[in-house]
Amino acid sequence: MQLAHDHTKSSLSALTLAAIGIVYGDIGTSPLYTMQEVFDHKHGLALNPENILGIVSLIVWGLIIIVSLKYVTLVLRASNRGEGGIMALAALTLESVGKSSKLHFPLVILGVVGASLFYGDGVVTPAMTVLSAIEGIKVATPALKPFVVPLTLIILIGLYAVQSRGTATIGKLFGPVMVLWFAVLSAMGLYNILRMPEILAAFNPIYALEFLFLHRWAAFIALGAVVLAFTGSEALYADMGHFGAKPIRTAWFFIVFPALGLNYLGQGALLMIDPSAVENPFFNQLGDWSIYPLVVLSTMAAVIASQATISGAFSMTKQAISLGFLPRMKIVHTSSKEIGQIYIPVVNWLQLAAVVGAVIGFGSASNLASAYGIANTGTMLVTSILTFFVIRYGWKYNLALCIASTMFFLLIDISLFSSNALKFFSGGWFPIALGFGICVVMLTWRRGRALVFDNLKKHAIPLEEFLESLFVSPPVRVYGTAVFLRGEADGVPHALLHNLSHNKILHERVIFITLHNREIPWVPFSERVKVSDLGNNCFQIDVFYGFKNEPDIPNALELCAPFGLHFEPLDTSYFISRQTIISSPGSGMAMWREGLFVTMSRNARDAADYYQIPSNRVIEVGAQVEI
Repeated sequence: MQLAHDHTKSSLSALTLAAIGIVYGDIGTSPLYTMQEVFDHKHGLALNPENILGIVSLIVWGLIIIVSLKYVTLVLRASNRGEGGIMALAALTLESVGKSSKLHFPLVILGVVGASLFYGDGVVTPAMTVLSAIEGIKVATPALKPFVVPLTLIILIGLYAVQSRGTATIGKLFGPVMVLWFAVLSAMGLYNILRMPEILAAFNPIYALEFLFLHRWAAFIALGAVVLAFTGSEALYADMGHFGAKPIRTAWFFIVFPALGLNYLGQGALLMIDPSAVENPFFNQLGDWSIYPLVVLSTMAAVIASQATISGAFSMTKQAISLGFLPRMKIVHTSSKEIGQIYIPVVNWLQLAAVVGAVIGFGSASNLASAYGIANTGTMLVTSILTFFVIRYGWKYNLALCIASTMFFLLIDISLFSSNALKFFSGGWFPIALGFGICVVMLTWRRGRALVFDNLKKHAIPLEEFLESLFVSPPVRVYGTAVFLRGEADGVPHALLHNLSHNKILHERVIFITLHNREIPWVPFSERVKVSDLGNNCFQIDVFYGFKNEPDIPNALELCAPFGLHFEPLDTSYFISRQTIISSPGSGMAMWREGLFVTMSRNARDAADYYQIPSNRVIEVGAQVEI
């Protein structure tokens, strides 16, 4: 028993260390810029002890309520078979309300909006964190200011350039580096707290409430900067599938939260001692001697925070493809041991282009702060709404309790989002525009797929009736196995009709495969395939995948052995219809959306590669499909 306990403890320790490195990079680097932005002159907030106590109290209690209570305690419980994140939450929500519910489509839209905002925030995060870290050099030597943007671009381009090699090796360093980072945050905070113990009064929420009540409009505007302390909260939930809820909770309560709380208190104490430090409270915490070491350490932490955002975009994209919101793309697995370590070239380079544009366009962390927060608070707002449907319809909690808890969090989320919305024209438009574009792409792809599905269904020839008539006067049967891919509404595959029309033959064994994507992360192997005997040595195989599963048709065929179906790779040929999408009048989409869908269809990854089918065993047959 003792050995088992030690093993469990060791596993929890290892997972907690990994979670510190991956999950908390974004929120862990927020002290770099939050206090500086709050007291920036453009907010017009006087730098006096009362305001400092009020702001620090808002940040500390925000970490308690938003992160500790909402995300770590509540949202992490919304596990979709062990997975988390806005797409997993949306799928869990849809499952909770049911497809027949009138709320189903609005919740689909809401989930897409949340995912799109996540992408928008994912562009701003690397630019903001790395810029903030590099800007430390101009605190030490103002003459180096012109080098801040070039150095930031070099680091970011280098980071994106190595994504194809995977994060397995560098990931081992993430945990220890971030532990060192949080230790330094704690030490700096304690040092300044001991110099000005009066800052500990900020633990009293009365100071936060008084600040909000006395300043009102100025306090409302300041919330747009205070929220920077909470950016990265979504990462706690998004990475739950990698580490589990317990290590993430352990890391937060025992390491991350204490370090962040101490550092914000320490920065507040420093400003009370030396108001001139407001130029950059983070890098001024220990004096001039510490600036360059802090620049190095903060840059490493910023790179880690950026890496977590990039990996999150890859994971989100894969889920969106599986759920039918994005076309097939090339997905490269960078680790033979960890299935979650993937690289998507298209996403990588598009995100890099957007990040470079953000760094060059905004030029400084202070300018970029105007763009930071609006997408994050929008995602937080969507999470609160979706969570309501999970706890009410999925968990069957009391309606009054569900409404009360949701309204409490919505009040906070709406306040933060509204405050950030004021920054729309000064930079907030950037992540919103990115999110809007991605939202249009996802909804267009989903709508286009639905139109294609309806068109195929309308013209489909029922498979069983066709086979019954075919074998009244059967064609010549030839050696081998033919595998035809068909959608749920395809009826007889076009490739089969083409083969019969031109070759006048049929293989001695014919397999029809239909793939079903379920709104759950994983489908176990025991539930992966369903086999139906259609007679005359013809079989229908239904294959079920979750949005975290990897489509692999040869592997799915191997799972048919218990049903008496055995496949020899060299005797098996795969017939795939190569669909050409064309527009038609009255399709139900605007012409520009039809054009976008057709373009995405043409650029979608080859089906054979996507489904892991050996290219030398594939026979493609062209077919036109109207939308």
